[in-house]
Amino acid sequence: MKKKNDLKLQVCEAILACQDKQADDVTILELEKDSGAFTDYFVMCSGTNPRQIQAIADAVDERLEALGLRVTHSEGYKQAEWVLLDYVDFVVHVFSEKARQFYDLERLWKSAKRLEPAELMAKPKPRQTAVAKSTAAKTATAKTDSSAPKKTRKKKA
Repeated sequence: MKKKNDLKLQVCEAILACQDKQADDVTILELEKDSGAFTDYFVMCSGTNPRQIQAIADAVDERLEALGLRVTHSEGYKQAEWVLLDYVDFVVHVFSEKARQFYDLERLWKSAKRLEPAELMAKPKPRQTAVAKSTAAKTATAKTDSSAPKKTRKKKA
């Protein structure tokens, strides 16, 4: 269970790095185990020019290295049309718009579950205990009582 949470944290950090560099159209594909996939997630985004594409790739690498995670394989950095950063359990793809449309990984991996960054980064709500529920009910009742109009006495002059 811990490994899965660590993986989600790592993917979230990669997403945040992309967003910090104003990457366009950040998309996550959760690949199915039985699909023959070699990884669990694809993080994909686009940059508007080679310099931004390299900056996004650098930001992802730096942020994940700070977590102790090193890229196992990278490709395309020099040309900056499609930079691939392989972290084994997930792969980050940073595309130019033209390359992203041409290769269309979303179509090639259409069986994968498409996630929005917010879905992956959302934290589960903590479960309420019976005591917490009771306290919440009392608080709601108190608010209802306090919202009723209060009678005020007029002071005599």
